Amino acid sequence: MFPLSTDESFHFEILRALALARYNGADINEVLIAASKIIAGDFESFFNEFNTLANRTLSRASSIDTKKHPVSARDAYFAASSYFRSADFYLHGNKSDPRINELWKKQTEAFDKAIALLDVPGERMLLKGEGFDVPAIFYGVKGEGRKPTMIIGSGFDGAQEEAMHTNGFAALERGWNVITYEGPGQPSVVRDQGLGFIPEWEKVVIPVVDYLQTRKDVDIKKIGLIGISMGGYLAVRAAAFEHRLAAAIAIDGVYSVGDAVEKMAGPLANPEGGVDVDKLATEWLNNPKVPSKVRWGIGHGLWAFQTNSAKEYLDRTKLMTLEGVTDKIQCPVWVGLAQEDIFFGGQPEKVKGALGEKATLATLTQEDAAGEHCHVGAAAFMNQQVFDWFEDVVEKK
Repeated sequence: MFPLSTDESFHFEILRALALARYNGADINEVLIAASKIIAGDFESFFNEFNTLANRTLSRASSIDTKKHPVSARDAYFAASSYFRSADFYLHGNKSDPRINELWKKQTEAFDKAIALLDVPGERMLLKGEGFDVPAIFYGVKGEGRKPTMIIGSGFDGAQEEAMHTNGFAALERGWNVITYEGPGQPSVVRDQGLGFIPEWEKVVIPVVDYLQTRKDVDIKKIGLIGISMGGYLAVRAAAFEHRLAAAIAIDGVYSVGDAVEKMAGPLANPEGGVDVDKLATEWLNNPKVPSKVRWGIGHGLWAFQTNSAKEYLDRTKLMTLEGVTDKIQCPVWVGLAQEDIFFGGQPEKVKGALGEKATLATLTQEDAAGEHCHVGAAAFMNQQVFDWFEDVVEKK
């Protein structure tokens, strides 16, 4: 693939921003221009360029008359929201950085202005979970009757707002309802409730399904659950305990979060005798010569798991495994495999092996232009694969 940065992590995050263009979340050339100014491996440079772009786009959105030109305003607000999320991405290594909350307030406000301008406006809500609240947004479609509904959640670092641009709008185009959500460890729950990731993800998903069961526009027999990135573990784990799902979709399959993190962390996860893991993590976090993927993984991991100890962070990822629960899964599961995945290579095959005939393993390749992690940059092709499979499943309901 044509490199968007000489830094592997920056390349992927710029591609991730570009990829949102297919479903109203960005514009291609403005992302490319910002990318051309970013210094490879420099987290502040990444923030500066995307923050500048975000504020410029927000200013343009605010200048549009929403009554006369609602589509123009909506798309500009969606793009501004996306760029604020990109600007925030590499900041979590310093938990006290005020920009972490400032940028999120801006991205949320811009996104809310955008979803208010949809044909059927999105509805934000807080659902009651087990000891925490589950923030969610419901998106309906016009027309009478009960409809298939997709529950969409992200993973280690993605926001529910981003999930609408990766999968949500593709589901709306097919005439289905969508509800996105976040749980502990994910962007708004960390910020607003101070809660890090938990392995028992059914505690997050069950309240969402409970809510859907109260709606007269939802066909409770045709509910799908999508998990993106590390959400490929979270969604499949939830499906082991939430049996009202017609299908679960892992984009892509993750059997053991701990194994995957250990593979990326290298010496941090397997230190030589006498090495202080927390001290080493701090040294790496502040060393610009350490690969960006590793520095970001440490910083964001400490933030998302709400701990100051790298050892505790790594130990807690080991609890996030499908071992011992796959036999409880009753619904069919679509398991994606990205040929060039830089994060979870080898994990989808393990999910398929554990689920056997309950799983459909779909390999998306570079020839398909869909070989990147979560098939970023191939949204239309990926959604065609996922949603055609889901339609075939619910046809039988």
